[in-house]
Amino acid sequence: MKKRILVSGGAGYIGSHVTVELLEAGYEVVVADNMSNCDRSGFEGVRQITGKEDIPFVEMDFCDAAAVERLFDEYRIDAVIHFAAFKAVGESVAEPIKYYRNNLTSLLNVLEAARSHGGCNILFSSSATVYGEAAELPVTEQSPRLPATSPYGNTKQICEDMLRDTVASDRSIRGIALRYFNPIGAHPSALIGELPRGVPNNLVPYITQTAIGKRSCLSIFGNDYPTPDGTCLRDYIDIVDLARAHVAAVTRMVEGRMKEDYEIFNVGTGRPVSVLELVSAFEQVNGLKLNYRFADRRPGDVVAIWADTSLANRELGWTARRTLAETLASAWAWEKHLAGR
Repeated sequence: MKKRILVSGGAGYIGSHVTVELLEAGYEVVVADNMSNCDRSGFEGVRQITGKEDIPFVEMDFCDAAAVERLFDEYRIDAVIHFAAFKAVGESVAEPIKYYRNNLTSLLNVLEAARSHGGCNILFSSSATVYGEAAELPVTEQSPRLPATSPYGNTKQICEDMLRDTVASDRSIRGIALRYFNPIGAHPSALIGELPRGVPNNLVPYITQTAIGKRSCLSIFGNDYPTPDGTCLRDYIDIVDLARAHVAAVTRMVEGRMKEDYEIFNVGTGRPVSVLELVSAFEQVNGLKLNYRFADRRPGDVVAIWADTSLANRELGWTARRTLAETLASAWAWEKHLAGR
């Protein structure tokens, strides 16, 4: 019998790419999303890429405990990949209560439903933000979790603790937290990609929207950081590489190959790239010139963060494959696809 994976937030940017990779790896998938930060195009793109028209889709809010229980009642679920969360650092600083209510409650409801249905494997979508302003780089899974620089980052730390403590108390539940860095790019088909609502909070959609004329100017937040060019350093990982890491991790869970009942893995490239370097690479790869300006630093941003991925490389048998050039070309192809819809 095929293993069935529930993907919460599965119609969104990361969730849709993970769903494609799960289906192509032979898993059955149930997609559930409240559509608060996406539309049906992501899910329809998944169907088009995979050629599967019968993927179950449930429109629901994971903050609704009764709805989560009904979902577990309706489907036999071997593992949950939990994405359903708000994710904008700046917005979380302005609206912390919104982030604590949504991000903590949604995972709490998944954990309670897993327990009431005899246990489950839970793969949590965590973030490099749990490391805060790291004293030593690159960060490993053993690097200290310093105080979060935003409520968003704090919710990721708290959710990791919720999963860890639940696993420790109940042997029927196993958990993996994937701490990933900065997902960018789009599927090579250009049928799914990042589709922000309103003004983008992430850099690459702002770059592509500026390049195509939706935005008049790209704002780079801060050019006075203690880095070689004054802009922040980040570890930008291709979205398909990130999706493959989720498949590797969920396979480790459902095949019973975990060494501990709760595990943590960094998912990145291990290569720091500055904001200015990323902008320059986009211009070079796609033969474009961007209009950009420097703006004040953005609340909650750390100076630099990048990953040591050796543990994921070794234990998951996974490594990032796609080049930055390929990723930035895919992001531009996706933006042009959107313009032609």
